[in-house]
Amino acid sequence: MSAIPFNSPELAGAELDHVQEAMSSGHTSSGGTFSTRAGEILRQVTGAQEVLLTTSCTAALELSAMLLELGPGDTVVVPSFTFTSSALAFARQGARILFCDIEPVTLGMDPDHLAELLDDSVRAVVVVHYAGIACDIAGIRASLAERPDVVVIEDAAHGLFGHYRDEPLGGLGRFASLSFHETKNIVCGEGGALLLNEADDAARARILYDKGTDRQAFFRGQVDKYSWRDTGSSFGMSDVLAAYLLGQLEQAESIQARRRRVFEGYAEALAGPAAELGLRLPVVPAGCDPAYHLFYVLLPDPATRSPIMARLREQGIATTFHYVPLHDSDGGRRFAARPTDCPVSTDVSARLIRLPFFNTLSQDQTDRVASALVAAVREVW
Repeated sequence: MSAIPFNSPELAGAELDHVQEAMSSGHTSSGGTFSTRAGEILRQVTGAQEVLLTTSCTAALELSAMLLELGPGDTVVVPSFTFTSSALAFARQGARILFCDIEPVTLGMDPDHLAELLDDSVRAVVVVHYAGIACDIAGIRASLAERPDVVVIEDAAHGLFGHYRDEPLGGLGRFASLSFHETKNIVCGEGGALLLNEADDAARARILYDKGTDRQAFFRGQVDKYSWRDTGSSFGMSDVLAAYLLGQLEQAESIQARRRRVFEGYAEALAGPAAELGLRLPVVPAGCDPAYHLFYVLLPDPATRSPIMARLREQGIATTFHYVPLHDSDGGRRFAARPTDCPVSTDVSARLIRLPFFNTLSQDQTDRVASALVAAVREVW
């Protein structure tokens, strides 16, 4: 049988035509026509006041940290079960990190643990929508009800096109970051975006985004020349990559429909065996529409994961684990404000396995992966 890779990026539409047009236009740096067109689609989808296309999701988070003017003495609460960028962006600005555990349903931040961590030093909370399924936003809002000064930042790298009770993921916090890395639903190789959900942040964000200058104001006719105004960096996405991104965004409806079929194909094929074998599949809470970013299975015993993955690999099926808890990493200990206990993160990290997931994965392939996984679990467990 042919191998089934873990991921396989797809040319979904007019990406290459757009790239050729961008290359021929004479404007290949950031801020071109394709950046404007892609940003407008993202603004409409998320409801953001403004969209700044960046070189990565990490860069978008770093820009949000700069906007908050974080420094020594400030802390940011971050889930332990996430990618390093969710914490690194704020540690780079001098803030210390408070690692929060996740709750076992959505694998998002645990509101109860968040409430325990809040103190006068907390400036921001970073929420992550794992697998494109909204975290417990109602619980997090309740925990922060008496702390309106704490800024909510969404790491929505998995969440584009998902919803929480009719609110788009990426539109739930003051800032949100998106990813267009090759493993995401919408891709351009490497890229990201910062969503600004409050209009008052836009003017300064444009300055920090454009190397500390007011060049954007100059282009808008608001000043007669531009110069250095503030700190900042070179965050902008090349218009060539934005052209590729636009080609993907134009096909978003088709992409999302096919990813939904993959997700539902796995869920249907594994529902019966999961109940029999003690496997935990993704849970989508009522009122939430997932972004269909990935499909995971929680195994009943951490010791079975490596041999199960080995058996799938022997059949040409690529699977992988996911995040190693940040609170227990060398970097996490270095940048933590204080030690915290995150037992659910530790447990989930040890038992989770991700299945192949990409736009062109066929029903036959999802059935083959599901059957091979069930057989491997029965053999090993």
